[in-house]
Amino acid sequence: MLADDAGLVREGIARLLAADGVDVVGQFEDAAGLTAAVRSAPPDVAILDIRMPPTHTTEGLEAAVELKRELPALGVLVLSQYVETRHAVDLLAGANRGVGYLLKERITRSSELVDALRRIAQGETVVDPEVVRTVFDAPRAADPLDRLTEKEREVLALVAEGYSNDRIAERLGVTARTVETHTSRIFAKLDLEADPATHRRVLAVLAHLRATATR
Repeated sequence: MLADDAGLVREGIARLLAADGVDVVGQFEDAAGLTAAVRSAPPDVAILDIRMPPTHTTEGLEAAVELKRELPALGVLVLSQYVETRHAVDLLAGANRGVGYLLKERITRSSELVDALRRIAQGETVVDPEVVRTVFDAPRAADPLDRLTEKEREVLALVAEGYSNDRIAERLGVTARTVETHTSRIFAKLDLEADPATHRRVLAVLAHLRATATR
């Protein structure tokens, strides 16, 4: 299901998805309409613009967080016109799995959008690479990220984008075991204990997104 108050944008996304074999089972011009439909017949993934009527502030984000809380198995993808790390933090902090935050410019690349949707539907977390770059480039006070080596920061950036260890290994040209070693060290340096009740990959993302959430 898809919600965006701009009709042309909404139709454009729907057509891109349909062309790649994704069934768009509902389109809505506001978050309230989508929320009611999702509660009635939950889809695999709900896509919402952050800024929706009536105030065009955070209605879409609030609806996404609320739906994820009510329906943990629902995949939620939030779209934003600009990089807003606070909104990314708000979404990720409210749900450990099956969430995504992408810039709207990404929707012009159907392959990236469909890949993100499939990963979200499978319970993965997807963060726009531009958000990750903004976070890493931003000046900030000393924090646990300063403990990471350059290679560990490179791995964390890919973790933040939502890639699995196997996908990261492919992109870096190393073995999955090497990536596993890097991620284990990252978790240890960020003081993220092994706890089956938490999703450490998402917590690692939050560790550095929070650093610029006030910008």
